[in-house]
Amino acid sequence: MLWRGRLSDTGESVEVRTKDGRITAITHIPLDDAPCVSSSDLPWISSGWIDLQVNGFGGYDLNGTVTSQGDIEGVTKALHKRGVALYLPTVITGSYDRMRQAFSALSQYSQSGLYGSASLAGIHMEGPYLSGEDGSRGAHPREYIRNPDWAEFQQLQDAAGGLIKMVTLAPEREGSIPFIRQLVKAGVVVAIGHTMATAEQLDQAADAGATVSTHLGNGSQPVLPRHPNYIWQQLAEDRLWATFIPDGHHLAPPVLKAMLRAKRDKAVLVSDAVMFAGMAAGRYSSLIGGEVELTAAGRLHTVENPAILAGSASSLDIGIANAVRYTDMSLAEAVSAVTSRPAEVLDTPQWGELKIGHPANLTLFAYDESTSDLVVQETVVAGESVYRSK
Repeated sequence: MLWRGRLSDTGESVEVRTKDGRITAITHIPLDDAPCVSSSDLPWISSGWIDLQVNGFGGYDLNGTVTSQGDIEGVTKALHKRGVALYLPTVITGSYDRMRQAFSALSQYSQSGLYGSASLAGIHMEGPYLSGEDGSRGAHPREYIRNPDWAEFQQLQDAAGGLIKMVTLAPEREGSIPFIRQLVKAGVVVAIGHTMATAEQLDQAADAGATVSTHLGNGSQPVLPRHPNYIWQQLAEDRLWATFIPDGHHLAPPVLKAMLRAKRDKAVLVSDAVMFAGMAAGRYSSLIGGEVELTAAGRLHTVENPAILAGSASSLDIGIANAVRYTDMSLAEAVSAVTSRPAEVLDTPQWGELKIGHPANLTLFAYDESTSDLVVQETVVAGESVYRSK
């Protein structure tokens, strides 16, 4: 199998050959010797995009009363159309039984060999060990917010077949700091989110091994002290990567621009997509968030309090385009924020680089420099084309 494109980081025209799910050769295409082909005829090509936070998409929910194999496949297919080759299905705050069922279903799908099962790069567990305060808890149901419990986590990890790769928690909760140490020792990435932590608590979390801030600037109270506050503290903490939701609603464009400047090459783009992503405007009901409204502009908020967002209704391809359109990011940097950087966060650099011997995960896309519009043309997972535009 082979694919041709222009590398998103260098612009070089290349041919990528794969076999048995891995890259076997990357060769330069001498376009000067092929007058019928120009670089503008070729799509951009990068390693497959990675989304560290996906709750659902296109009517398929990973956090419903029951997470079905159909839900998982539906989300995976929808993401492939948006250029995502690998993702962390995200299970959020709920009862023990609901969360355990979701973890078990995701584990079964990952091991099934069914369509797209190779796209599940692990599981992101967002909650239930979060702030229970309004604003900071976001749309996470208060009745299930609780303190960290190592025995409970081990049971959930067993149900997940060891696939929980990232846990988002609030470090101010009782027992969080020793819990972080236990997670790190077990090889789980610890992220800080939905928090009201003090500077001292955030520092203790980083000392214990937390390495990421989840959707920084969101999952917070609508009104904060100018300074100090937990957003500034995490922006300034060089030990922390930070994920950002560039949908144009979670962070206003000037805020996104300033935050990306602050975190520089430790900034990662995520979708935080929920089941209503890609759906028509209107009011909907879900287990998580209750009654929500999706506006024509793509903003998803709770009906009870329109100031509180209920996840994102956008996707990573739109996020990349927005990051280039609204900030100082170049296309190469924005693509890095969905490839090599999230791969480094997960300590799997081979997922984020096009190199011989690495997994054959590719995203090919068209990009209009004048408008920053981006259109996915093909997504490849483990050497198999899982989506190709007509």
